[in-house]
Amino acid sequence: MNGPDPTQHLIAHMSTLADGARIRILHLLAGQSLLVSDLADVLQLPQSTVSRHLKQLSEQGWLVSRREGTSHLYQMLADELESTAGKLWEITRQQTLDQPAVAQDRLRLASVRAARQRDSRSFFAGAARDWDRLRGELFGTAFSTEAMLALLDPTLTIADLGCGTGAVVQQLAPHVKQVIGVDNSQEMLAAARQRLAGHANIALECGDLAKLPMADACVDAAVMVLSLSYAADVPGALAEARRILRPQIGRLILVDVLQHDRDDFRRQMGQVRMGFSADGLSRLIEEAGFAPVSPRVLEPDAQAKGPALVLVRAATK
Repeated sequence: MNGPDPTQHLIAHMSTLADGARIRILHLLAGQSLLVSDLADVLQLPQSTVSRHLKQLSEQGWLVSRREGTSHLYQMLADELESTAGKLWEITRQQTLDQPAVAQDRLRLASVRAARQRDSRSFFAGAARDWDRLRGELFGTAFSTEAMLALLDPTLTIADLGCGTGAVVQQLAPHVKQVIGVDNSQEMLAAARQRLAGHANIALECGDLAKLPMADACVDAAVMVLSLSYAADVPGALAEARRILRPQIGRLILVDVLQHDRDDFRRQMGQVRMGFSADGLSRLIEEAGFAPVSPRVLEPDAQAKGPALVLVRAATK
């Protein structure tokens, strides 16, 4: 059986390059990706005409494309062209590089890109005031938390001390090797087990913060989120957190209530104390054996009704 006729193959490629519009398209797509609409604006041709040329060029292997939303980006990768096409294109490129139409296309492309950039800046200038609300309405807020959690080292073992119903454990588990949740309430742990069923890298333990059921230096990081205010023995709880963390590399992330005078809130939440001052919390953490810390008072959520919170990141020595 005879193979493909190389002469017909050559004629087909030459026929493609016999059209001035297609040569201009290839110049524009050499080493860069453009949308059909971009090409139509630069070439000053109807999109239907440009699409017809792109279809022919793609079918003959001159272009590659990829989807972007509902559109396609097209590009010519000259180094990946079939040998005959590559040689023909190099000859054609050299002969047409300085043609007025090709030079004008380069100028119009720069203008089109500048206009696209101005449109983008204009959008954000107009949307700046409402951008957070608009982004929240369109995408929600969970994605930003997921993006931050993706920064975590997937080899970490983390303890959630005072894990409650497991909300923080649930967030951490997909991003690290293991999460160990500890709480002294069997009811809270029952709710956590129901919430976290099916997660293979989660362990839940019943225990007091001042006497953790964990070995020395067994975790890379520990979190205490709104749990220290419930501890009867705060120095003991911080010392235990230090004990289970690996020396030198261990980290404690602590978030708790900033000192306040709302006894109604304390009683409603069942907390032992009225929060912590930033300086007092720093002293307690450093006395437990951590390196010096710099607490940060968190900006209250606009919808929050409770006292402000304080965040501390402490490193082991």
